[in-house]
Amino acid sequence: MIIICHHNNKVESIIAYESSAYLDVCNESIAQNIVRLARLFPDDLLFWYHKDCQEDINWEALPELFNHKKILLSYGGTTNYIPSEIGYVDESLFVNPDKESVYPTWQMSSLVGGIYGGTLNALEADKLIDTNFDYFLCSLAKIGMPHGLLCYNEPQLLKTTTNRSSGEAGIYSLFKFVKEHYRARWILLLFVNLLIYERRFPVLACLYTVFFKRKKPDVKQLDKIQMELKTKSRVSHSLDVIIPTIGRKVFLYDVLKDLSKQTIIPKKVIIVEQNPQEGSTSELDYLEKESWPFQIRHLFTHRTGACNARNQALQHVEQEWVFFADDDIRFEKDFLETAFKQIEKTGNSAFTICCLRKGDKPVSTNIFQWTTFGSGCSIVKSEAIADLRFDDRYEHGFGEDADFGMQLRNKGCDILYLPSPELLHLKAPVGGFRTEVMLEWNNDRIKPKPSPTVMLFKLRYNTKEQLRSYKTTLFLKFYKHQEHKHPVKYYNNFKKSWERSIYWANILRAGK
Repeated sequence: MIIICHHNNKVESIIAYESSAYLDVCNESIAQNIVRLARLFPDDLLFWYHKDCQEDINWEALPELFNHKKILLSYGGTTNYIPSEIGYVDESLFVNPDKESVYPTWQMSSLVGGIYGGTLNALEADKLIDTNFDYFLCSLAKIGMPHGLLCYNEPQLLKTTTNRSSGEAGIYSLFKFVKEHYRARWILLLFVNLLIYERRFPVLACLYTVFFKRKKPDVKQLDKIQMELKTKSRVSHSLDVIIPTIGRKVFLYDVLKDLSKQTIIPKKVIIVEQNPQEGSTSELDYLEKESWPFQIRHLFTHRTGACNARNQALQHVEQEWVFFADDDIRFEKDFLETAFKQIEKTGNSAFTICCLRKGDKPVSTNIFQWTTFGSGCSIVKSEAIADLRFDDRYEHGFGEDADFGMQLRNKGCDILYLPSPELLHLKAPVGGFRTEVMLEWNNDRIKPKPSPTVMLFKLRYNTKEQLRSYKTTLFLKFYKHQEHKHPVKYYNNFKKSWERSIYWANILRAGK
């Protein structure tokens, strides 16, 4: 491990931990020193800290925290370097990390953190150097995350949390960051949102961006860095499967057949069959007529809804892992075996698996931090969800998957995307959860836009700036689809629909 102590935006000392030898400090920026050390020590952890944090560093925890080489950790106290106005550009959950727990984010800090030298080299960090170390670290994480670099806010780097921060970027640095890491059109949207919602007119900061271009380092070398744990623990293959179903007898049969042919057989399959018709009974006669190599727990209900069905099933989970499966997927006989091999590489507890329709292209070939949760294509450790439930305020709407994912992350459990093995999603034309349900707002004279369940999610988890940006982009997106093309009439109608969405979302919110 190479330890870099800095103060007043300059490196004060560099120490090789194992030998306690002091290394030369170059009269360069912190970022330049870090990049130089990465070339000299590609196999070492490069660990930095601000001088004022020296007595509080949790040295004993570092080997476990940096358990593989494809990771970037930092902790920055109570604030983020890139200010909250970034929400006018970026709607992702990575913008505003929970500071009190380990949380996926590209909001890195110079206060304390670390990355392996070889990983830094693979990201071509020399092309990202900035005089401000916080800016450099945020840039590194923003570019690396989509390509498999796991980046986290990690409070365990210090023995106690701190109110200290490494400062916040100004308006010029904000516009520069947007220009270098997002599409050019977001510069205009940032400017417009600041003008509309904050009555600010940052024309000089906007013009300042002409001196910069988008950063696109070649990060293909990152693929060669394996996500192999230094300290491995055996992953149990004991697994229960949860499958809600409605009106898909034939499709569900194929899913059960695929499960029965697995090289790792599930212990139990929990099926929640729904049929809203009073007096109806189960149509799944093959559950008893045929012999299955796993236990089947069959639940039947007249109440429809994905949230209720999965919550019922969760009460019967007993094994170490849970496979959340749709009733219209297909997969190869080594699906579970391959999934567990991938799981063993990471030491993580929650995974959403690549699930594609025929002809679709994968979003990535890398394991990376996923932005939502797939309730029909995920494998999760049971202990991670022991006290979690699907929020029935989203029932028959949108957002229960994403909300469940946020519940996991707020517990400190990241969700990783597995590019392999793959699931084939048939998108069956019958059944599913697409039975028509009359929701309270369906008869509203003013139709809410967006859906109140979508608004509920955004009110709960988005920042103020993210919600405002969503409003702006929704306004622009739906203009061409509206009956009223007159801008003023369209705006007035949109405003009313938006307010009705907030009204119903708040009613849902109060129902908890």
